[in-house]
Amino acid sequence: MKSTETPFVGGPLDGRALPVMLTPFHNVPKVYRVPVPAYHDTPAVTLVYRRAKEYDTKGRWRWRYEYDAGA
Repeated sequence: MKSTETPFVGGPLDGRALPVMLTPFHNVPKVYRVPVPAYHDTPAVTLVYRRAKEYDTKGRWRWRYEYDAGA
């Protein structure tokens, strides 16, 4: 399967670009969930990122993920 380096904005993954597997239509999924296991007294959580468009200076766009704190 193909993947693409996709930037993450907000939350614990802010500023990182991770390889995300593409759908059969060559898009990244609308929602990206990152499970975080429990550690000492901290319970296990799932970080939720939602797909959004990112524009460059020439008006071209690509996908990025934005942190959804309410999920």
